[in-house]
Amino acid sequence: MASASLLKTSPVINKSEWVKGQSLRHPSASVTIKCHPAASLTVRAATSYANELVKTAKTIASPGRGILAMDESNATCGKRLASIGLENTEANRQAYRTLLVTAPGLGNYISGAILFEETLYQSTTDGKKMVDVLVSQNIVPGIKVDKGLVPLAGSNDESWCQGLDGLASRTAAYYQQGARFAKWRTVVSIPNGPSALAVNEAAWGLARYAAIAQDNGLVPIVEPEILLDGDHGIERTFEVAQKVWAEVFYYMAENKVMFEGILLKPSMVTPGAECKDRATPEQVAEYTLKLLHRRIPPAVPGIMFLSGGQSEVEATLNLNAMNQSPNPWHVSFSYARALQNTCLKTWGGRPENVKAAQETLLVRAKANSLAQLGKYTGEGESEESKKGMFVKGYTY
Repeated sequence: MASASLLKTSPVINKSEWVKGQSLRHPSASVTIKCHPAASLTVRAATSYANELVKTAKTIASPGRGILAMDESNATCGKRLASIGLENTEANRQAYRTLLVTAPGLGNYISGAILFEETLYQSTTDGKKMVDVLVSQNIVPGIKVDKGLVPLAGSNDESWCQGLDGLASRTAAYYQQGARFAKWRTVVSIPNGPSALAVNEAAWGLARYAAIAQDNGLVPIVEPEILLDGDHGIERTFEVAQKVWAEVFYYMAENKVMFEGILLKPSMVTPGAECKDRATPEQVAEYTLKLLHRRIPPAVPGIMFLSGGQSEVEATLNLNAMNQSPNPWHVSFSYARALQNTCLKTWGGRPENVKAAQETLLVRAKANSLAQLGKYTGEGESEESKKGMFVKGYTY
């Protein structure tokens, strides 16, 4: 298959050549890379933002830090608020997001925060721009740019992610507002196939998004989520993940995406949520790292895992297990529920609980910071943080 053959024959490109080369600074330039004695591949430089993209990606992929995913759509945020008895209003969303971004010292553990469009343009409850508050904490602001999942015609009841129309102008505007990275989430369902059509659509959409984002100064987080739905074992997840990532990198190469200026947000390789054979953190680490070594070029700066419906502690333990030996990439986290679940419940919508909720958020952020360094022990965790959070069809 074309994607597999490309991955097998692609050259290992010296990182310094990409960073120092003139081609990175001029969008019209190109570089010819020898792939085979009888063939060559001409790759156009990504954009005039190339040096900035590399710097941003490295900043986010800095030791002991990861990403806070707080980019839930207004509808999804409403479900979170409803779980603590709050109405889904802009004021309530603003209050909760203010709580998150103003947690004292959050930047010690968090290097980037993915925002929803409303939040990117929003101010805190005391009138400061959310973006400015994040920057003051040494946290890079990011933005969710996809427009959500819709049914994929001709597939086995699968989905595709919309949002490419108008993406160039939107990403340019987000850059002007202060965003420096972007996120696009699409999904692959194992119980529904996955069909070749769905995998190709996911990979192509991610590649086009990544190219457009880089062209407008945003580091793209590439997220093809393997949904946790199903009773399949870990071997099946590994098999599907290999196929998906082969396609993703094939199409990113076709679209001239600069790998030094991207971040990945993969699912950990785990059994399906309904599988009776559960995996230990060591098994999850073994399969996930094997996947990364087979499919992800060392040029990629950071692998920021989604929590995949795991409990807060489970996601941290699995991340810690993956960092027990050196990796070519920064292996870290981009968690939503696995950072916020206990924090949200502690807050409960009451102003007097803000400080306690922020302290809870910092506990989880610090735990994952230690896991990124391979130093997490799991001692002193609350029972709430050990509870599972799997929701069918939506697991990050």
